[in-house]
Amino acid sequence: MEWSSSEKSWGKKEKEEPYHVIHKVPCGDGPYVKAKHAQLVQKDLEGAIVWFWKAINAGDRVDSALKDMAVVMKQMDRTEEAIEAIKSFRGRCSKQSQESLDNVLIDLYKKCGKADEQIVLIKQKLRLIYQGEAFNGKPTKTARSHGKKFQVSVRQETSKLLGNLGWAYMQKTNYIAAEVVYKKAQMIDPDTTKACNLAVCLIKQARDDEAHLVLEEVLRGRLPGSCNTKSRARAQELLLDLKPRQPPPPPPLSSEVMGRNLDPSSSEVMGLNLDQDFVDGLERLMHAWAPSRSKRLPIFEEISSFRDQLAC
Repeated sequence: MEWSSSEKSWGKKEKEEPYHVIHKVPCGDGPYVKAKHAQLVQKDLEGAIVWFWKAINAGDRVDSALKDMAVVMKQMDRTEEAIEAIKSFRGRCSKQSQESLDNVLIDLYKKCGKADEQIVLIKQKLRLIYQGEAFNGKPTKTARSHGKKFQVSVRQETSKLLGNLGWAYMQKTNYIAAEVVYKKAQMIDPDTTKACNLAVCLIKQARDDEAHLVLEEVLRGRLPGSCNTKSRARAQELLLDLKPRQPPPPPPLSSEVMGRNLDPSSSEVMGLNLDQDFVDGLERLMHAWAPSRSKRLPIFEEISSFRDQLAC
């Protein structure tokens, strides 16, 4: 069989694929390159950390070296060390890298159970979004996961951060605050993971019928990600854990489930750790992104009424 000239050329390029492309490591021979080689090729995480430190001290790709080192430390359950490293050396990094370092910090705080620190940092990131300073003022950013690049919108990032904030409140057993935050996240960019977490918040408040409605949304395929087998399995497990009761009424539309009015005279709005500028900023985002069924979300009316009782 005869090969065409283009096929021969393609085959030659395949054989001559550069080493750094095959192993997905950067070019060069500096300490950062050696750190990535130890991490990705030799699978020597301890050795990689040594070289990452050398790269940071030598000023060699400090932005990437610090972030990658923290990720490797997290893999090795050295989260406290990773947190201190970022806090101590992020001043050497560029302004453009601060956002990604914050994302790493949020993951580290989550892993080691530092809910208070996680809440503070997430609020800071949300403030940057509603002040128009996130993503360096651009509507999207390029993210990377498992070696693949993809675009993330400000709207998606906001919903993700609100989901993380809800999770942090759950770790502090503040299920009322978590419920409010999860509902706002679902109104911006709904998914099944946040829906299941919202159901947990409702169950913890002995509001099983409402939790049942939210879980039915997942099982009936009404939310993005409903085909995810893990989310469906979790929703089914949560339904089985609910106490036997009379069948609930037919489930309403997703926006109705997520936007349930809270009684401002009840304890449901008490204890929310949201200060005034934070509430106002989120309100502006909701005006822009939430469904147009109302000009102002009921929850913000209620939060506004109780601002004097909301701690900073």
